[in-house]
Amino acid sequence: MKEDFLHYIWQHKKFDFSNLKTINGEDLLIINSGFYTQLAGPDFFNGQIVIGTQKWSGNIEIHIKSSDWYIHNHEKDSNYDSVILHVVWEHDAPIFRKDNTEIPVLELKSYVDFLEYKKYKTLLTPKSWIYCEKQIATVDDFILKNWQERLFFERLERKSISINSLLQDSENDWESVLFCLLAKNFGLNNNGETFLKIAKSITFSVIRKESLEVLYLEALLFGQANLLPQNPEDTYSKELISWFEYLSLKYKIDKIESVAVQFFKHRPDNFPTIRLAQLCMVYHVHRNLFSKICKATSQQEIYEIFDVSVSNYWLTHYTFDKESPKKRKPLSKSFIDLLIINTIIPLQFAFFKSQGKDNSEQLIQLVSSLASEKNTIIDRFKSFGIQSQNAFDSQALLQLKNEFCDAKKCLSCAVGLELIKN
Repeated sequence: MKEDFLHYIWQHKKFDFSNLKTINGEDLLIINSGFYTQLAGPDFFNGQIVIGTQKWSGNIEIHIKSSDWYIHNHEKDSNYDSVILHVVWEHDAPIFRKDNTEIPVLELKSYVDFLEYKKYKTLLTPKSWIYCEKQIATVDDFILKNWQERLFFERLERKSISINSLLQDSENDWESVLFCLLAKNFGLNNNGETFLKIAKSITFSVIRKESLEVLYLEALLFGQANLLPQNPEDTYSKELISWFEYLSLKYKIDKIESVAVQFFKHRPDNFPTIRLAQLCMVYHVHRNLFSKICKATSQQEIYEIFDVSVSNYWLTHYTFDKESPKKRKPLSKSFIDLLIINTIIPLQFAFFKSQGKDNSEQLIQLVSSLASEKNTIIDRFKSFGIQSQNAFDSQALLQLKNEFCDAKKCLSCAVGLELIKN
């Protein structure tokens, strides 16, 4: 027996509540089972019950055993002073408030149909990957699609936390936030956090001022990335070193000594040198990039914004001092799609929300126009009959796996609830 099952039973009234009695034999009537908070404090907020002839309003706490009240030290927490009913599976000890009045107890096991518990146990029997893998494909498409929409926006809400943190650090400069997010996503998985650290080390006003010359931007970013060669052989490398020393001194930029970018397992077009060169070119080409990003509503508009290549030096280089055949090295459409998913859509969501505006339909249309992401999680869902048609589907499935399946929150999941119900 687990508490989440009892929360499910209580929230959805999956028990016989027609003739309830407390453990002391008093008649109990449930008017309102309360709001399931899933936060610190009592489990259900603002419930309403009648015990005997007395009506009570307050919070409701749920445990496996009554004695869990003391195991969790609730008697020392003032948040639990307003508990009007203690709902347990098994009553094993009386529970008292600070004023020594006894808290009424409802023992649920006498009122729950064993079939409900059997369905719960069947769902939570260990499987090869997720609990519902053999049944998830049987869930009605309407229920699944509605749940996917909620999962998609839950994922955006989670991403908004880091965006709001960056916004606070930059004193509400959305352009600065965009620069940091782009830097992180240009770094991909291996170098994302390193690129973010580099972006945060340079005040965005400096990027804004020096973007007229791509040479200056490259000097700043390559210098902060510790990528400038120790013993340069070509003129361009020497220029970058000279400009980095000058600009660092001019703007009092502290060099990041411990940063180390990774080249390992990257194809040449994904080398951190090329990604930084492309990022520099984006900011060299565009002024007021944030405004352009927020106005973009289609995949094609965003493709046009990011239709950039690299500076002349990087047309014939992948690393410093080692020449290669000339190649334009533009941002690929698949890479821009990743930027749309991981940077642009979360940023638009957070910005419009901060303005008190709803752009949810626009975001759904945009993400639905993108190809589905390809990874092991999406492949496994496909093997169990759940197809990902576009990036809206894949983002929702990633949220489902990471936040519900991995956390075993089946009774907070629309899929799990539907399977138990049926």
